[in-house]
Amino acid sequence: MKKSAVFIVILFLSSQLSAQSNWEKFWNLSVPYKKWVLFHPFKAKSALEVSLEAIKVSDSVAKTDLLDKDIAGGQVDAFRHAYWMARLRQEIGKRAAISLGRAHEKDNYITYKKHETENGIVPDKASKEMDLFNNNVGLSFTQKGISDSKNGLTYKIVNAILSGDLRVVKKDSIGNFLTCDGKIIPSGELLHSWQNRKCLIFSNE
Repeated sequence: MKKSAVFIVILFLSSQLSAQSNWEKFWNLSVPYKKWVLFHPFKAKSALEVSLEAIKVSDSVAKTDLLDKDIAGGQVDAFRHAYWMARLRQEIGKRAAISLGRAHEKDNYITYKKHETENGIVPDKASKEMDLFNNNVGLSFTQKGISDSKNGLTYKIVNAILSGDLRVVKKDSIGNFLTCDGKIIPSGELLHSWQNRKCLIFSNE
């Protein structure tokens, strides 16, 4: 029975991802993402489109003076996750959005274990907690099937960040990571360290 179900899913995916390049992308996904796609085959295409949209919109926001331009632990990073979840909830629903967010964090842990980086930074527990918090806030901005203006959603999330409703990682003005009492964390201490002294703060601090 399980083999038959998997076969049906593969057939469906082949119709949705008919281009060879898309199949290559699928097989290059990490295990958490593959599992999500297999359990949500009818939502995979929309999720991909929203994910690419979230990256594009956050990159555009980073070029403005709306937020701090920090894509790795800063306000723009928080924006990307909140916008991603808000749009995913609109397109694929809350439960599927939450499970995709969790798959992303599991993928980040795999990235950490491989000593690889995401946005130039090795993932760690602090970044995971930040992402999950901001994901949850992002879910509150929309409802499934209710189409809001993307510009309106962008400014809604920006205002929430400037009001301190999201979370960022504490840094100094030149990008050094800080402890909660404001001390610089040596870069060597953070190298390949999942649990460290990074500090999450309100997004307007």
